[in-house]
Amino acid sequence: MNHIKSLSFAATHKDFFTTLNLRINRYFRENELPRTANSEMVLKTVFMFLLYLAPYVAIMSGVITSLTTLLLSYFVMGIGLAGIGLSVMHDANHGAYSRKSWVNTLLGYSLNLIGGHATNWKVQHNVLHHTYTNVHEADEDISPRGVLRLAPGSAWKPAHRFQYIYAWFLYCLLTLAWVFVKDFSRLKKYHREGLLEKQNTDAAHEWIILILTKLTYLFYIIVLPAWLLPFSIWEVLCGFLLMHAVAGFMLSVIFQPAHVAEGTEYPEPDANGRLENSWAVHQLHTTTNFAPDRKLFSWFVGGLNYQIEHHLFPNICHVHYRNIAPIVEQTAREFNLPYRSLPSFRKALKLHTRLLKKLGKKP
Repeated sequence: MNHIKSLSFAATHKDFFTTLNLRINRYFRENELPRTANSEMVLKTVFMFLLYLAPYVAIMSGVITSLTTLLLSYFVMGIGLAGIGLSVMHDANHGAYSRKSWVNTLLGYSLNLIGGHATNWKVQHNVLHHTYTNVHEADEDISPRGVLRLAPGSAWKPAHRFQYIYAWFLYCLLTLAWVFVKDFSRLKKYHREGLLEKQNTDAAHEWIILILTKLTYLFYIIVLPAWLLPFSIWEVLCGFLLMHAVAGFMLSVIFQPAHVAEGTEYPEPDANGRLENSWAVHQLHTTTNFAPDRKLFSWFVGGLNYQIEHHLFPNICHVHYRNIAPIVEQTAREFNLPYRSLPSFRKALKLHTRLLKKLGKKP
């Protein structure tokens, strides 16, 4: 926490974000559009919840009778789980889904429905990652990660030589780690560092929510199927693990290439904790878009292939990113600032792999 308090941004290129804001505001005003969700987003929300809940209802109704169809149902639930995370709870917890705060809060708690904890996510993602993107020991998305070395400032271990190979298997454990380990350790950490109070909450309140929602989640996702259906606890657990492996892998391979890829930067503060660029320019140096022409892909991943637009305007619903992206790119070019956009998702994964390999070499 002391390290974060000491960090500050320089006052470079002030006119860039001022100009960009004016142009984005003009776009919404002239087109008479809200910055929040539209009918497309509402339909997507229904789809993602059905993708998660419909297989569960089928399982619990007794329609699913074989282990193969049980596992297939959990596999589809994993895709739905990732879809809720990428599209629904992500926008809601950024306050971008609706103008009504209660709607954002309600949909934000969909993260708790699928095993996570909304307040922890807001601190780690909204506060730390979105403010100090790719800054070692400030952005928890890149440091410290132990068996993965995702930043040049992280300690090197011999095993990191092979991280470009084993990272893909570890990505499958992402959401499982949230459910059973990370949420508990992070809630302690954020309470100790005073970050919960900045979210207008307190530790006691959050511990109650965390414990109750975790127990509810584990009850409906594991205990009920094993108790009421003709499947053993081990078969249900296999389905549960498969679901999280699918979701964890999908979430990881969408989020990681946006920042941990060859070409993105890892800014280091000076002796006084000052970063060399303003916050908005910092986002341009540390973020990469990919596959901007893949509309179906972009639809499913919550517009997060437009990661630059998301980082600059996290309070705008992602359904608008594809339309404001040309404005952002044009403005960045005018100010001679970087705007990295890769033509395909495959290229993004390739550059992510190359950086994993590079960071795996002994410094």
